[in-house]
Amino acid sequence: MVQIRQMQMDDMEAVMEIENENFVHPWTETGLFTFLIREDTLFLVAEEENHVLGYCGIVSVMDEGDVVKVAVAKKTQNQGIGSMLMDELIRTAADRGVTRLFLEVRAGNPGAIHLYKKSGFVQTGIRKNYYEELGEDALVMMRES
Repeated sequence: MVQIRQMQMDDMEAVMEIENENFVHPWTETGLFTFLIREDTLFLVAEEENHVLGYCGIVSVMDEGDVVKVAVAKKTQNQGIGSMLMDELIRTAADRGVTRLFLEVRAGNPGAIHLYKKSGFVQTGIRKNYYEELGEDALVMMRES
């Protein structure tokens, strides 16, 4: 059974594997670590039988949060793990007083766009050529509780 919990330092190696397989320009372990230790962040992992299957995180300022990462291991994508992570991220953020969440997503990533819409996000804008190396725009999305 998949469980969602707060990310721990012991999760770094598994999270970095997922990071590297999902992103053209992945964060470094040091970069992720600096986010993980901040007071204004919340990072969650999905795990099953002590294997990390995915992770997500936000940076919050007062009642707003910016979703900075959502990734699921390639071999376990399309199994509802992203939805489970987003549901728990939204719930936990709300418990911490975050009522509005923002994110950017590649315009050419229909799977992620579907996940975010299913999680209650709506498109509020476009950032032209935001993903410069890919020549892609970003959709700006927001969710209010």
